[in-house]
Amino acid sequence: MCGIVGIVGQSPVNQRIYDALTVLQHRGQDAAGIMTCDGEELFLRKESGLVRDVFQQRHMLQLKGNIGIGHVRYPTAGCDGVAEAQPFYVNAPYGIGLSHNGNLTNAAELAEALWRDERRHLNTSSDSEALLNILASELQRKGAAHLKPDELFAALANVYRRVRGGYAVVALIIGHGVVGFRDPNGIRPLVLGRRITPRGTEWMLASESVSLDLVGFDLVRDVEPGEAVYIDVSGGLHSARCAEVTAHTPCVFEYVYFARPDSIIDNISVHKARMRMGEKLAEKIKRLRPDHDIDVVIPIPDTSRTSAMQLALDLNLEYREGFVKNRYIGRTFIMPGQEERQKSVRSKLNAIPLEFRGRNVLLVDDSIVRGTTSAQIIDLAREAGARKVYFASAAPPVRYPNVYGIDMAAVGELVANGRTDEEVAQLIGADWLIYQDLEDLVTAVRHDKARVESFDTSCFSGEYVTGDVTPEYLAALERERSDAAKARRRDAAEIPPAPASKPRAVRVV
Repeated sequence: MCGIVGIVGQSPVNQRIYDALTVLQHRGQDAAGIMTCDGEELFLRKESGLVRDVFQQRHMLQLKGNIGIGHVRYPTAGCDGVAEAQPFYVNAPYGIGLSHNGNLTNAAELAEALWRDERRHLNTSSDSEALLNILASELQRKGAAHLKPDELFAALANVYRRVRGGYAVVALIIGHGVVGFRDPNGIRPLVLGRRITPRGTEWMLASESVSLDLVGFDLVRDVEPGEAVYIDVSGGLHSARCAEVTAHTPCVFEYVYFARPDSIIDNISVHKARMRMGEKLAEKIKRLRPDHDIDVVIPIPDTSRTSAMQLALDLNLEYREGFVKNRYIGRTFIMPGQEERQKSVRSKLNAIPLEFRGRNVLLVDDSIVRGTTSAQIIDLAREAGARKVYFASAAPPVRYPNVYGIDMAAVGELVANGRTDEEVAQLIGADWLIYQDLEDLVTAVRHDKARVESFDTSCFSGEYVTGDVTPEYLAALERERSDAAKARRRDAAEIPPAPASKPRAVRVV
């Protein structure tokens, strides 16, 4: 999962892109990048690390121009070093920069076809670079010195025909503007914002509405599945449906974990969805254990707070904050390897013994993926004096790989795969484990005004909405994305590669 931003403004956009990326930092903590355009010149800064560390004052001063795109990266396949940091750039046609959130399920086929049929060399194994070159190839076929909106949309229609998977994209085209487009199923989110200034109208595309709020843009709407939105250099807005849509199925895990609670995605409030998740969990506890002996409900910060508070309210139980979080430690789920995740848990959370001592505690988390974090947190609760530790997950059991941009690819690393709820409870050390039912999760997220009837629930159900995910593909993906594979790539990366030449068309700052 990554965060993307694109702005066409009436004044320099560097600071606004930076600010927007800071509130999308939860979507990726591995690398960050900003590309801006001033006339015919591009400026690029990207590096591994957090937004605040990648961009210093000297970098910001050199990111000139009223048009730009940004990216925060969460590493999945082909994303293990600074070479894969985004935005990516290709100098023909026009000069194009691209930021991408998601995962292409036919990336290997695309890379092969790009070399075989179009003699395009890819410098990385990132599917984002393949997507950029597919876009460049289709624009090249148009051959016009100045690209008209209908020509751009025709090229994007061909891009949609060639690529498969879940994706949201913003691309900067020198001399033309910024285009954003979203996969035909709307799996990955993309919103459109507008700001009226004395100099004229400014437009912004971003992964979440919260980034619009921070920089003073009003949420206009979500980019529709299969739709492309083009904002030209003069601030004109053009849009077109470029792909046939069979079903609008946004990723349900956005609402469970990834998105910020103050965001609205596909006209669904993440905060309200999580409140309803808590309500559904409370109903299930009443149904299964009407005579439960829970003394207190304690959330595992931060994502589960909303669900835990509503659950406690509906069960008429005390809600307490029992863990203190070190806010300078990243989100453990999206850390690139198991060793990093394990080391970070105890440095991330510390228990308050007063809230645990002698009590039967219900810990509430947004989900359980690998189970190691949950096990360590349960140990912390027992060490703090809890008599019994129950554990509730606002999401159903994660039993299947996610192939649309979330790092859940290795089946053997999913604690619920092939295990019953009781076996998982024993493995993580809980006295009782309760999962959300999938039907209840979908009901909790669905909203009448959102016009979304179904969601991508593949990591819970094993049903892949794009219809192209085979057992062979899943096996290959597991080999690529397992923690062991990542460790091998990190070891190989310790040998520094030969320095690559930098294209003259981009000024790297």
